[in-house]
Amino acid sequence: MEAGTETRTAYLAVYDTFADWETGHTTAHLARNGFTVRTVGPTTDPVTTMAGLRIQPDLALTDLRPEGADLLILTGADLWDSGDELAPFARTARVFLDAGVPVAAICGATAGLAREGLLDERAHTSAVPRYLAATGYRGGAHYRDADAVTDGDLITAGPTEPVAFAREVFGRLGVYEGERLDAWYRLYQRSDVSAYDVLQGSS
Repeated sequence: MEAGTETRTAYLAVYDTFADWETGHTTAHLARNGFTVRTVGPTTDPVTTMAGLRIQPDLALTDLRPEGADLLILTGADLWDSGDELAPFARTARVFLDAGVPVAAICGATAGLAREGLLDERAHTSAVPRYLAATGYRGGAHYRDADAVTDGDLITAGPTEPVAFAREVFGRLGVYEGERLDAWYRLYQRSDVSAYDVLQGSS
């Protein structure tokens, strides 16, 4: 089922060293299915991605609220592992989850959530178990060796799984479901052209 005609909003967190490749499938297909994608930065000052692209955030993190939001996306970045600069984004993820708004985290953002204690009781994945273990978190028993994992309102994935990450987001938000969700994944992950007709709704 595609998103309805009503406007739904997904917030994409952006910050210096943002991993460009990790959320392209997610944000592009959300935008093509009735979502408005807005960027949120530490401030409204431009940030620079790993590829050297400059992004002007739509709003500052201090102005972000879960009310009216449908999703918060946290992408990887070198900054997640080099200090506490991005910790406010993990704290915001807690606010969103407490409000029942889905949060999707990939790559280094999973370590940020681990430090915040958000993975201690939820099934999750990341790059490898030892990456999260290095944060000192208490959720090791809930680690899943999978391309991407959804536990309620929390979605996690490792850095090599942008397509699986998108698949989980689409499934959680009802952008694609059932055969169409599987077809989308087969088309973009495996270049399975037979999935195209299913995705387009034809036989």
